[in-house]
Parts: sequence; C-alpha cells; structure tokens
Amino acid sequence: MSTSPGGVRAVRAVSRWHNHTVRYLPGEFLLACYRRRGPVTGIGRYVYLLGPEANRFVFANSELFRWREAFEGLIPVDGPTSLIVSDGPDHRRRRRLVQPALHHRQIENYLAIMAENADAVIDRWRPGHRVDIYQQFRSAIRRSTIQSLFGKRLASESEFFGTQLQTLLDLIDHLPQTVAWKQRLATPQWRRAMAARTRIDERIADEIARARLESTDADDHVLASLVHGKDDAGDTLSDQEIRDQVVTLIAAGYETTSAAAAWAVYAMLSTPGVWDRAAEEVRGVLGDRPPGRGDLSKLDYLNGVVRETLRLYSPVVMSARKVATGFDFAGRKVKAGDMLLYSPYVTHRLPELWPDPLRFRPQRWIPTEPEYRKPAPHEYLPFSAGPHRCIGATFALTELTVMLARLLARTSLLLPEQRIRPTSFAAMRPARGLLVDVLQR
Repeated sequence: MSTSPGGVRAVRAVSRWHNHTVRYLPGEFLLACYRRRGPVTGIGRYVYLLGPEANRFVFANSELFRWREAFEGLIPVDGPTSLIVSDGPDHRRRRRLVQPALHHRQIENYLAIMAENADAVIDRWRPGHRVDIYQQFRSAIRRSTIQSLFGKRLASESEFFGTQLQTLLDLIDHLPQTVAWKQRLATPQWRRAMAARTRIDERIADEIARARLESTDADDHVLASLVHGKDDAGDTLSDQEIRDQVVTLIAAGYETTSAAAAWAVYAMLSTPGVWDRAAEEVRGVLGDRPPGRGDLSKLDYLNGVVRETLRLYSPVVMSARKVATGFDFAGRKVKAGDMLLYSPYVTHRLPELWPDPLRFRPQRWIPTEPEYRKPAPHEYLPFSAGPHRCIGATFALTELTVMLARLLARTSLLLPEQRIRPTSFAAMRPARGLLVDVLQR
C-alpha cells in the first residue's frame, strides 16, 4: 500500500468518510433550495437569490442594496468605518484611499516575507511528526500578513494580536441576531471581547501616532500609506478609519486565507496525483528557492490548485445585502427591508457551470488544457464582485500560492484518517483543524 502523498493509502482513508469532497450542511440546504425552487427562495424576511443569474443581478445593481445593515455583526471586530460595512460615497472614498497600498506591484515586495514565515513553521517539523497544519499555517499567515502590510514592529506582536482577535472572532462567529443579543445583555463573552478590542485599539493607536511622527521615504508598508495617503481631492483617512482598515486587513486576511490553505492541503492529499504533480511543478520551476518576482505566473498547476480550492471550498459560503429599494427578479417581488443572501457555495457546485463539480480538478484553470473555461465574474466569486469586491483578493491569492509552494518544495505529507467537519459563519474552516503526518522534509 503506497504511503506517498496523495497515494492509495491516503485516498482510501479519506474515501471512507466523505468521498473526498467536504459538504457543508448550510450550503447543501441552499443547493437543494435552488434545485427545487429555482433562483429565488423566501424564508420570512430573508430572500435567497441563488445561481449565476442571481449573482449577475446583485453585482450589477449595487444601488438597490445597503451593506452596513447586512454586515453590522462585524462591527465589534472591524469597526464602524471598515470598508466591509461602508456604503455609497463613504465606501468609494475609503476604497480610493486604501486601494493604492494593495496594488499588485506593491504585493510583489512581500514574497520573501511570505516565504520566510512559511519556512519558519516547516523548519520545526521532523519526519514522524503529526501536526495540525491548519493551526500552524494560521499562525504563519497571521504573522506574514501583519509583517507584509504593517511592518516588523507589529509583526513581533503577532501572538498578541492573535489572542485578542480570536476573542473577537469567537464572538462574531454566530448569527448576527445572536451577536446583537449578547451585546444587549452585555454577556461575559461580550465584555471579554470589548476588553480585547480596547487592547487592540490602544496598540494600533500607538503605531498610528508613531507613523505620523517618524515617517520617512523608506516607509513602504500599508500603514504608512494609510496614514499619509491622499486621494485626488486631497482627502485623508481619520485615525478611526485607519484603525478599522488595519484590523479588517489583519483579521479578514488570516481568517479566510488560513482556511483556504487547509482546504488546499486536504484536497491535494485526498485527490490522487494532485500533490505529486504540484510538487513536481514547484521543484521544476523553483528548485529549492522561494518564489521571486515573475515566478508565480509560471506555476500553472499550483495556480489551478489555488483557484480550484476557492471554488470547492470558498471561505464565504453565503453573503448578504440589505434591500434598500424593492425590485422584481425571476417573477418574484423582493421588498425593501428584506435581507438578501446569495451563495458562492451554490454557484461553485452547479454541474451546468462546472462539469463533474464535486471533483477537485486543478486543470480546469489551465488555458492549455482541453477542459479550461474562463468563468465570468458572476460564475466564480470567492472574493465577491462588483464595486465591493474584496480589496485584499490579490494579496490573499499571492500569500496562499507562496505558502503552498514552500510546503510542496520542502515536505512530503500524508493525510491520516480523521473526521473533518466544516464549520463557521465567518469563514468555512475545518472545525477540528487538519492533521497531517510528516513523511520527510
């Protein structure tokens, strides 16, 4: 029986539990609604618009919706001026000021930092070790994100931010109604979360003040850009706005990217041949060295792994909008005041868009492969689309690719038998982590 990564032994162990593809019950419920009722399902004041044409309508008609009321459950973490809870002119202004700091040319400067943080985790492993790769790469991704975007000083306090943010993330990893109830009653969990938020805010306020006083031309990280940036009209961000963008970029960055990294490892080890092909490509292009400028575009198969992971295991199972203006869609009336939800999970698992949709096939994304088809924005939406598309999408894709490239170049892993159950309203992740056995390093 083979013990090679992705080989027979690993696949047999996994196939007894899930036939390789993890299914998330809330997402499966929405899939069943779509198949039985079509693109519109109403449950009380909640309206589900499902499928590619529903996505197209939502993205093309952003003026019909409000974001703040849909995502107000995130305010305890991200703050009242975060992009994700901003609407209209406020959103456009803040996005203009944040966007330059996340330009793809700027992100290329972070490749070495991303690789160093992946290597620091891998260096601790030895053959025969069993490790929770979700938790270990979650820590690496958090530190990499903070160091890349906000500099070494804040990165040295990565564990502090991880501890404090986890208290806040645990609070909001519930239905919005539950979070509101905890706030009204000032439950112990709410009070602990607010104390953690105060500690985070004090630390970031100190760093903002330092950046204003000690600015130099060498400051090229995102914090300096947020503090000193101006748009064409001369507008700048307030300290509150800077704080909210900093926390959002850290929390959303490592929460969703670490979940995607775990699912990518799971998929590569549970699908025959995928790990071996990806590792062969990485070693052929890079050898033992970390990726540098221009290298990631040469990793066609690994890029396919990343995109296929975000198709089958998109961290965002469903997303919301508050209906500001009533409208008709697919013969149904949707009223102002309704809460609208759409689902990447549903769209990404439809056979009419994705032949054999539950199969993990990275070659779907390689232009030279016969089954390649470039999807439209309303057909593939791990980062949403339209004017509210995730501002950190390029950073997340880059970080995920670099981390996986180092893993493939430096290790051989085996997936032991275990129960893998997806969970979370914030970002779909393995509920109990993901255990792997280190065969060699």
